[in-house]
Amino acid sequence: MTHSPIISVILPVYNCEKYVSEAVQSVLNQTFTDFELLIIDDCSTDATVSIIQSFSDQRINLILKEKNSGYTDSLNYAISIAKGKYIARMDGDDICLDTRFQKQIEVMNADEEVILCGTAIQIIDSEKILKHPINHDDIKVKLCFSNAFFHPTVMFRKDVFAQFHYNKEFEPAEDYDLWTQLVFKGKVMNIDEVLLKYRVHANQISNYKNDIQINAMTIAQLRMFQMLFENETIALELYKQAFKYNAINSISEFKAVINLFKKIQINNNQLGIYKKSNFNTELQKCRINFLKNYFVKNKVSIKNFFSFLSIISLFDILEIIKKRG
Repeated sequence: MTHSPIISVILPVYNCEKYVSEAVQSVLNQTFTDFELLIIDDCSTDATVSIIQSFSDQRINLILKEKNSGYTDSLNYAISIAKGKYIARMDGDDICLDTRFQKQIEVMNADEEVILCGTAIQIIDSEKILKHPINHDDIKVKLCFSNAFFHPTVMFRKDVFAQFHYNKEFEPAEDYDLWTQLVFKGKVMNIDEVLLKYRVHANQISNYKNDIQINAMTIAQLRMFQMLFENETIALELYKQAFKYNAINSISEFKAVINLFKKIQINNNQLGIYKKSNFNTELQKCRINFLKNYFVKNKVSIKNFFSFLSIISLFDILEIIKKRG
């Protein structure tokens, strides 16, 4: 009977000859050894494939795609053929610490309700350490406003993908789109420890697809807020005016945005979908930033702020003045 590994590591690669050897070796060096390493090459034109082929470890399964179709397709295909109970993500330019898999497995085995587990990271060639919230409720709040996982660090249960997968239309924010769905299907968490070293360089997809990434994240964020509205749909343009500072052309549009902020807070206070204290704090920051941006763009002087008292509070005005210095 063929042995099925506990973990399937999925590592999409494309033209990463400078870093891929170190990335692969860091996976092979793991203290937890019961895994398969699925490396999916997206038609690299450099020495990436030959470098990978120089490794003789039987846990490596190198898959050569016939057509360049993007890394989201690579991820979904690898997951579809993965034999492991758990899927561990890895990128071809990062470095795993050798206890990463062991510590993530311990967390997920200890609680069957945990479906996704990430870690903190350290930026390569620097002392900079980045962390996200560690518990489910705090992560859920953060996902309303930004990503809450470092994608190459995550480990998740394969059976989750019976219902979900990476959506190519959201690339390069396909991970964020997925997390905003999974957070309502089970417990998610981060380990408060650096278990991966993350490389920042100019060739990363997020650097040259920044506008596409922002638009995709906006739609995923809107999904989080829409959870608070059962019978009312938040218009995308209204959301962008409130949270992305799109142009407002009339006082009625200004009032509509202020009303949206009020409804979001009231609805969450009633429904309790998001942890109230954290959510209200983050929402207020967004509200004040919206007001500040509006008044700056429209060149509203401090002495004219008070004409808005019928729409916003004196506290808001004082906060904006404070921020303007």
